[in-house]
Amino acid sequence: MKFFETIKIENGKIFHIDYHNKRLNKTIYENFHIKSNFNLQDYINPHESGFFRCKVIYDKDILDIRYFPYQQREIKSFKLIESNIDYDYKYLDRKKIDELFEKRDKADEIIIVKNGLITDTSIANIALFDGKKWLTPKKPLLYGTTRERLLKEKKIFEKDIKIEEIKKYKKIALMNAMIGFYIVEEGIIL
Repeated sequence: MKFFETIKIENGKIFHIDYHNKRLNKTIYENFHIKSNFNLQDYINPHESGFFRCKVIYDKDILDIRYFPYQQREIKSFKLIESNIDYDYKYLDRKKIDELFEKRDKADEIIIVKNGLITDTSIANIALFDGKKWLTPKKPLLYGTTRERLLKEKKIFEKDIKIEEIKKYKKIALMNAMIGFYIVEEGIIL
C-alpha cells in the first residue's frame, strides 16, 4: 500500500511542512506499526522560482518525490454524489475517488455524501458559510492538513452537515495544501 503527500512550493518556499510530516509519520505508524520520524524538509529540493506541487510518494519509506508546475482548476459548480467510500489516508491509488468524479455530469466538481452527511470533494476538504462562521464536516473522508491548521487557528469549526441542510448555507469554500482556503464565488450545486 502506497500513500502520498501534496506540498505547496512557491518561489523556493515550502509551505506548512510540519503538518505534512505529522500526517506522513502517523500514516506510517497506523498502517505499518513503525514509529518513524521523517522530516520531509530533508528530502525536498524546492525550485527557486515558480509555483509547484510537490508529490511525495511513500510506504514505510520515502519512495519518490516529483514536482509539477501548478495551475488551479476553476470550480464553480458541484454535484452531490452518495457513496460509502473509505479514504482515511491519502492513498496513492485514487481509483474509487476518480470513479465518483466521473459521475459529475456537467458539474466542475463533486461533493461526496456518506451516510447522509457532507464529507469532501474529490480534491479538497470543504467548508460552508452559515452567515456567521465557516463550518466543515465533522467526519471528512480525509483529515487534510489545511483543514487541521484552520481548525487549530479557529477559522473554521466542525459540524455534522446533513445533505438536506446544504441549501441553507450561503457560501462554499474548498481547502487543501495547494489552494489554502479558497472561497468558490457564486458556487452552485447542480
